Amino acid sequence: MTPTFKLPTSDEHEHDSFVRQALEQAAYCEPVPTAFCVGCVLVARLPDSNPIVLSKGFSRELPGNTHAEANALAKMESLSSPQLQSLVSPWPWEAAPVIEDLLRHVDVYTTLEPCSVRTSGLPACADALIRAGIRRCIIGVREPDDFVKCEGAQKLKDAGIEVIWYGGLEQECLDAARRGHRI
Repeated sequence: MTPTFKLPTSDEHEHDSFVRQALEQAAYCEPVPTAFCVGCVLVARLPDSNPIVLSKGFSRELPGNTHAEANALAKMESLSSPQLQSLVSPWPWEAAPVIEDLLRHVDVYTTLEPCSVRTSGLPACADALIRAGIRRCIIGVREPDDFVKCEGAQKLKDAGIEVIWYGGLEQECLDAARRGHRI
């Protein structure tokens, strides 16, 4: 059973909006019977600033059987300094924004629990998020055991990353994930 956590009312609308944006990304994903359709949004939360969407991604968006979280990270990491500066302007610190520093302020919104193992042998998304040093991960629904037993949320927690199970859109996230499957 997926644990759920409802955020305080003041945060609920904002988190709902970003999870819905992640669902929109999942809708772009080409369905295949052997993988989930997942969407992801990376949001920076800087002092005295509104949340800033830095990057979005979906499964199989980039070449190589890629996952949503890895794609969103790759797209963010490919931003040039001027692009990054324009996204986070005004930057609250003296030095120009650096992606590694910015990642400490990033919340990841994902429709499905980040994978902890890849049957393809590619790096797991939970490991990529840990290496990136994100702040927290807001998850729409736990990954079902259709292909592997996922322990991505636990890996994130063990690494000191806050995990929030966002309640209210679980069925939509699960339906998006399984689009194209016969269950």
